[in-house]
Amino acid sequence: MIEARHLRVLRAVSRSGSFSAAARELGCTQPAVSQQMKALEQSAGTPLLIRAGREMRLTEAGEALTRHAAGILAGLTAAEEEVAAIAGLRAGRVRMVSFPSGSSTIVPTAVAEMRAAHPGTQVSLEEAEPPRSVEMVRGGDCEVALAFRYLGMPAEPADTEWDDLVVRPLLTDRLVGLVPAGHRLAEVAVEGRSVEIAELADEQWIAGCPRCRRHLVGVCEDAGFTPRIDFATDDYPAVAGLVGAGLGVAMLPELALQAVRPKGVVVVEMAPVVRREVVALTLPDLEHVPAVNAMLTHLATAAAHPPAGR
Repeated sequence: MIEARHLRVLRAVSRSGSFSAAARELGCTQPAVSQQMKALEQSAGTPLLIRAGREMRLTEAGEALTRHAAGILAGLTAAEEEVAAIAGLRAGRVRMVSFPSGSSTIVPTAVAEMRAAHPGTQVSLEEAEPPRSVEMVRGGDCEVALAFRYLGMPAEPADTEWDDLVVRPLLTDRLVGLVPAGHRLAEVAVEGRSVEIAELADEQWIAGCPRCRRHLVGVCEDAGFTPRIDFATDDYPAVAGLVGAGLGVAMLPELALQAVRPKGVVVVEMAPVVRREVVALTLPDLEHVPAVNAMLTHLATAAAHPPAGR
């Protein structure tokens, strides 16, 4: 009989490519991973993995089982959470994944409210950018994911694949420009006018996560130029620090700036206005699990009623 714990190990091996890497991911020993894979192959009655140099590769049967494992594990998670919910939210678990600016702004208030209302419910958080966070929802690695997609631009393939998920809109986040204090356009903020992105065509740029970089390039190309990106980092304080040091300009979501105290940086409004939609995602089977539904509600409340200073 195929066991769920064996399927989780198989998925970890398929992702990481080795028993040792899978063991680190799962927090167990390499011999334990090896033993569980042997047990799974015995249950399946056919080899699921083959060694290719230092890596483990899936056989055709292994690929088929891995393909079905995500749905099986997601279904088991839904069943486990529904059973826990029978006690009226005195027990339960919500594993959440969020991109960094969501983790530092929306999530803390939502989790605090969730714990106050349902102290027996366990809430955990891991950071990941979309589309990885979306994949984690589908794979049963979390129940709720905060994600975003840019508005007014051609949709990326990952954004068009949300149709099978429950999408809870949280807020619309505007992007603003960051220029060093003393920059030729720094006084624009005082004057109250917007900066046309084409005015920054000759600047050196500091970009964010891979998806944000692609979006930045698309916006700039629509304005008639290709940005020169000298620095790229997923860390928003680092972006602000590089701008403050006079090493370039950047464009960041306002949500990201709420958790950053930039020094030597002037924030300017950009034209055309660029926005992104921030949402919470879950599987249809999980939406009706009380703990998950409550977490979605608290996320929406936190996004709609930001704390003072945001």
